[in-house]
Amino acid sequence: MPSSALPVVVVAAVLVRDGAVLACRRAAHKDAAGLWEFPGGKVEAGETPQEALARELREELGVDVGVGSLLDRTVTGRVDLACYAATLAGSAPTASTDHDALEWRQPRALGGLEWAPADRPVVAVLSGMPLEELAAAAGSTERSEEGTR
Repeated sequence: MPSSALPVVVVAAVLVRDGAVLACRRAAHKDAAGLWEFPGGKVEAGETPQEALARELREELGVDVGVGSLLDRTVTGRVDLACYAATLAGSAPTASTDHDALEWRQPRALGGLEWAPADRPVVAVLSGMPLEELAAAAGSTERSEEGTR
């Protein structure tokens, strides 16, 4: 198969904080402008998916993360997207280089946004996942009833 026909390998983070996950709206200057997605980006040669995800979130959001378990993997068109649960290692992001809006939402409230096609399957997975299970996948011990840390 010619390399131009191979899917682009992309990783995304389902960032978990206080029982909510981070949704990001793509900025006007990006492809798929106005659609929502989980933050992340392309895996570069020589990187593991987890390394790529940590790098992309530092570049886009200015945050360090702990990458947890794989939640979903979907191939849509030319995109091979792996979504990992993740936790913040410090403060929450307040701005993004690729997005014009950042929203923390309960997993069951994610369906109210217009998602990029590759992210839609993981949104469906998250809508039925208990918060404790999502927190465990992210490597966190937080519970839905806990307050801000």
